[in-house]
Amino acid sequence: MFQWLVFLILLILAGYLILKLTLAILKWMATNTIIGLILVGIINFLGIAHIELNLVNLLIIAVGGVVGVFILLVLSFI
Repeated sequence: MFQWLVFLILLILAGYLILKLTLAILKWMATNTIIGLILVGIINFLGIAHIELNLVNLLIIAVGGVVGVFILLVLSFI
């Protein structure tokens, strides 16, 4: 009986930690994506380069943020 109680408490704790870390990562990726999309919009508006917004480029922007935008900028000039 006592083992099941300890197991349940540990299971709830692990679920809470997994949920908290997942939400933190999603918040970080959403922030990177918003900043990156604003930067891509400014770059496209000023005519510096034309970076298309497709799924692959969006994933690069979401993971890399500003660095991802500069990687796409360099790749657009090649």
